[in-house]
Amino acid sequence: MSSHSHSATMSLNRTVTLATAHCLTGCAIGEVLGLAIGTAVGLSNTVTIVLAILLAFLFGYSFTMLPLLRSGMVLAVVLPLALASDTFSITVMEIVDNLIIVAIPGAMDAGLDDPLFWGSLALALAIAFVSAWPVNRYLIGRGRGHAVVHGFHGHHLDGDDEAAEQAPPQLHFARLAGIGFAAIALTVGIGVVGAMLAA
Repeated sequence: MSSHSHSATMSLNRTVTLATAHCLTGCAIGEVLGLAIGTAVGLSNTVTIVLAILLAFLFGYSFTMLPLLRSGMVLAVVLPLALASDTFSITVMEIVDNLIIVAIPGAMDAGLDDPLFWGSLALALAIAFVSAWPVNRYLIGRGRGHAVVHGFHGHHLDGDDEAAEQAPPQLHFARLAGIGFAAIALTVGIGVVGAMLAA
């Protein structure tokens, strides 16, 4: 392997690691919040899993959207970017994370003061990171996933700019939204089945 190819591979791997960590941060906040709320108020395991998944998607997308919105980009552009960059990564993370949590005996029934609750969550998130890394590498290596949003960081749009009123032409919002909703539904479905089998 030439030094140029090696350098390119190292750069790609670094980008993938940062993108996966960025995605994991949003997912972890939503996941921890959902599981903590569900545990604290005594929700059923199934409802707790659903809440954790929905909050993980919400925070995962938000972590991508907020910096772009602050840079001056409008929601009509930012939302499809977030859907394009994060959907597959969050889906993999959440499926892996929640299946591990429901598979660990007693994890879903552990209280917030129980080391099992936090230990199982930390283990699940770590494995979720490892699972999502190759997905992100595949996508970024082909100019998809987080590679789509990287080109827009630091990009400012004027409020009068006609382009600011619509998503970039290569991003089809209806299709991306459909994929996003399908991914959330699939993840919730797998989480619910896992919770029911583990009950």
